[in-house]
Amino acid sequence: MEDLNRRKFLSLTASGAVAAVMPSAGCKSELIKRRSAAAKRPNIVLIVSDDQGYADASCYDHPQEVSTPNIDRLARQGVRLTNAYASAYVCAPTRAGLLTGRYQQRFGFYTGGDSRTGLPLSEVTLADLLKKQGYATAVIGKWHVGIQPDYRPLKRGFDEFYGFLGHGGHDYFNLRITDDYTSIYRNEKPINDTGYLTHNLTRQAVSFIQRHRNQRFFLYLPFNAVHWPLQAPQEYIKRFNTGNKDRDIYLAMLACMDEGIGEVLDALKRTGADDNTLIIFFSDNGGAKKNFSNNGILRDYKQSVYEGGIRVPFIVRWPSKLPRAAVCDEPVISLDIMPTILSAVGAALPGDRVYDGKDMLPVLRRETKQPLHKALFFCDGSDQWAVRAGKWKLLYRKGSLELYNLDIDISEKNNLASEQPNMLRQLKALYDQWRAQMREPISRPKKRTRPRRKL
Repeated sequence: MEDLNRRKFLSLTASGAVAAVMPSAGCKSELIKRRSAAAKRPNIVLIVSDDQGYADASCYDHPQEVSTPNIDRLARQGVRLTNAYASAYVCAPTRAGLLTGRYQQRFGFYTGGDSRTGLPLSEVTLADLLKKQGYATAVIGKWHVGIQPDYRPLKRGFDEFYGFLGHGGHDYFNLRITDDYTSIYRNEKPINDTGYLTHNLTRQAVSFIQRHRNQRFFLYLPFNAVHWPLQAPQEYIKRFNTGNKDRDIYLAMLACMDEGIGEVLDALKRTGADDNTLIIFFSDNGGAKKNFSNNGILRDYKQSVYEGGIRVPFIVRWPSKLPRAAVCDEPVISLDIMPTILSAVGAALPGDRVYDGKDMLPVLRRETKQPLHKALFFCDGSDQWAVRAGKWKLLYRKGSLELYNLDIDISEKNNLASEQPNMLRQLKALYDQWRAQMREPISRPKKRTRPRRKL
């Protein structure tokens, strides 16, 4: 009798164990739904150019000598935005805001100098969140949001890194090991490399796509082109004859990057990922005067809060979900990229902090006529700031306030500050309210008195 009871107990225990690990019909159905939804999630490719002029893409109003067939290809197959802004007029703060979906001023990151201190470790990056969703993640190109080991890409949610940690003024041909700021890295190690840097970044990006053809991936591809120094292969320079040799080199650099974008698109098509890949392309700030970029009818250049310093070419392409050859005039900002991507993959923003970016997808699909933002803000922490609300823009520069109606004065020629005092006060109050929520600039490292550490 005792043996019989023991056998019954073991039988019941085994049955219970099986029941515990085998899902019910309802659970199976839910599991299938989740797997199906995961299978439909898009790959993500985020391409950032560096210091590209607003007119230096032929799908925008452009001078005759500009031809960017692959950037145009993105526009033909997606949505081209005409009122898109970088969140800063210089490189590093825009990248900090891009990776966090938050005004970079919320954590004290105002200028290019903050890139040495780095993106605070308390911030959650887009790569952190996508990695939790099972995405393979890589950054290939210019990092510029932290030099010290804990601030580098592999500690900020990325599985792979090929590129350099410092600013965009990197030599395009000298790719030997130098120091921690300018050396080319493969993951955590500096390497001696050869070739032309833009071509190398393209080759690494294509390799990443091919190696992850059977897995959802996030490719962050921040080119350093077309940032100075003006350097390009001679065979590209010979294509141009504008009468200005520096402009010819710039256009050659642009052509190399554009070809690289085309190779990325071809790799997506070749691997069957093309239709369900969300691609976002934009420039990290307005075109720079130093590299002979062209901002068209926009006033001024990089390092200015006039439109030429902050309005940028911006294209979103997702063939299976977004219209083709569409134009969107709604004001957006690079902070919107993170919430848009997370919405596309069905992931939520963390609830423990304020996010300033908004999901652009309803606007891009023309599902709403409501403005995406009440206002957009720009601030370098000391000398310049601006706020745009609807058609109005108020800016502070060189000790004075200027007010413009961008609907009729995109070139910011007619200062209406004295004619519209009520509007000036309203926008100034909006800015003051926003600025009061931001942190003061983070402390910067003391100026170097010795050469950078050699590797």
